[in-house]
Amino acid sequence: MTASVIDLSGRGRIKVTGEDRARLLHAMTTNHVQQMQPGDVVYAFFLDAQGRILADAHLLCFEDHFLLDVAPASRAFLLEHLDHYIIADDVELEDVTASTWCLGVEGDGVEPPADAVQISYTGEPGYRLYGSGPLPELGLPPMSLEEADALRIANRKPAFGVDFGDKSIPQETQLMHAVHFQKGCYIGQEIVERVRARGHLNKLLMAFEIAAPVTVAAGEKVFHEGKETGEITSSVIHAGKTFGFGVIRVPAAAVGAVVEVAGHSATLAAPK
Repeated sequence: MTASVIDLSGRGRIKVTGEDRARLLHAMTTNHVQQMQPGDVVYAFFLDAQGRILADAHLLCFEDHFLLDVAPASRAFLLEHLDHYIIADDVELEDVTASTWCLGVEGDGVEPPADAVQISYTGEPGYRLYGSGPLPELGLPPMSLEEADALRIANRKPAFGVDFGDKSIPQETQLMHAVHFQKGCYIGQEIVERVRARGHLNKLLMAFEIAAPVTVAAGEKVFHEGKETGEITSSVIHAGKTFGFGVIRVPAAAVGAVVEVAGHSATLAAPK
């Protein structure tokens, strides 16, 4: 894909400063924050005590602060959630969304600058740039958020608040790069470890593909061998095919399994 630029400034950006910033974020997320060095970025979940996903975020480590890149709908919640757990900690939170910008560069053939952060929105090769002041001119064609979301879904990248949310536990999303199983304690860890020890889940988030352009609404039921087995969360028609996500009951939730969606055969795959 030819490189394009996506204006992601509508996403939330929370700046976290103070001596205890790494310790606090480490104790509240599923990934390993305390081992991060300036320039590192990790993807993580924020959980409640029952192990349900309250929000997701990319955590960017800088010399004197962390920056949380979050879904627009998570910004206000995460500020309040983090603030609630700051008691005697030396941590300060600042919502810098309105005073900063974020651009995503997605596609082949563009060398990332030194200040680029390796995060892809669409699942194509990509990076993000952050800054303040006027948006820079990168000399690349723009890609709308609608176009970016279509490509994201086709590339099997689910979205928090659409394909998974506060009724999901981490293992159900299959996005295990968000979870560090050897780190110390964090909110919701007991449930995550219990599920890992038992090795049993009732449902999984799965991607699907239909080899034809079919309109599939969120909430559409999924069938396997004549029995209802799940529900669609999102879908898009892209490049003459239909792609999307659904929450599918085990054991039908298997890579390569064929299910029925809106009267059409759909092949399941794992999300990325």
